[in-house]
Amino acid sequence: MRAEGQAHIDRIEAALTLVRKSLDWERALRRLDEFNARVEDPKLWDDPKQAEAVMRERRRLEASIGTVHEISQEMADAIEFVELGEAEDDADTITEGLSSLAALARRADADKVQALLSGEADGNDAYLEVHAGAGGTESQDWAEMLQRMYTRWAERHGFKVEMVDYHAGEQAGIKSCTLHIKGENAYGYAKTESGVHRLVRISPYDSSARRHTSFSSVWVYPVIDDNIDIEIKESDLKIDTYRASGAGGQHVNTTDSAVRITHIPTGIIVASQSDRSQHKNRATAMGMLKARMYEAELAKREAEASGEYQAKTEIGWGHQIRSYVLQPYQQVKDLRTGYVSTAPGDVLDGDIDNFMAAVLAQKVTGEKVSVEDID
Repeated sequence: MRAEGQAHIDRIEAALTLVRKSLDWERALRRLDEFNARVEDPKLWDDPKQAEAVMRERRRLEASIGTVHEISQEMADAIEFVELGEAEDDADTITEGLSSLAALARRADADKVQALLSGEADGNDAYLEVHAGAGGTESQDWAEMLQRMYTRWAERHGFKVEMVDYHAGEQAGIKSCTLHIKGENAYGYAKTESGVHRLVRISPYDSSARRHTSFSSVWVYPVIDDNIDIEIKESDLKIDTYRASGAGGQHVNTTDSAVRITHIPTGIIVASQSDRSQHKNRATAMGMLKARMYEAELAKREAEASGEYQAKTEIGWGHQIRSYVLQPYQQVKDLRTGYVSTAPGDVLDGDIDNFMAAVLAQKVTGEKVSVEDID
């Protein structure tokens, strides 16, 4: 097998190994057999809610296991095709076989990411908050750049994006915003982005054209439905109303329709100003509060399972998950996985899938890497 073909094979096998590990392969096969047996039992439908949960998990396992079998078989066929071409010294056959392996490698990478989205709330829609760090206009401009990056990423995936809350900066950019991203697996992908993001560039706001470092934080949590019961006492809430604002003067209300809710025991603060109705904004904010509390519980469970705890930290040095350097050279580096892009323009235009995939894979392998920051 030529080096080019072997590289494709190695890439496919690495993806399949990761998927099998994420599924806990032998256990997944047993569970699928159990689900198939349960589906044959007419008593299952005595409890429609439980039956739907069983059917949903069965479909997920069946799709993931089926994908592994299908890619494995197609890889074997392509390898046989290349070897046949090599045996007969048929360049066209070899080229066709290598092309099939390359396409299969790309598919394996894409299917690998889908299989890694197996968390309890991964399939849900997501709320994504961006908050500017200290530094005034610089950080506020950076926060708006991140808001655009995630909006463009969502659009690339065909997701719908709604601005739930928006606070403009004094001169430029934003102090904070909350996006509601609607689409299949939106939370599963976006949850990898929670953390502090650092930008290094020559400031457009500095007449001396000096390099500046700016920080903004991103926080992602899942939208939850009515089937998840989160108990919140009214006496634990502090509810404020204020006049809504919008970018460029758009959607500005003349009444105090925006709502901010503070959950006193936890200090969680949420806000909504997307509707002209105070009643609807309050309902949206309550949904966000429940989602934040649910995300906190998921994070706690994950931390207990992995034996570690990662608290939300200050927006500044030593806490960043990713650095974006625009001058004097161009590079984006994820400090959790070591994944690097040398095209920050593409990244800031929403091309962040490879960063997300690397973090999702790391959660499965548990592999820790030592990564130096860039400057």
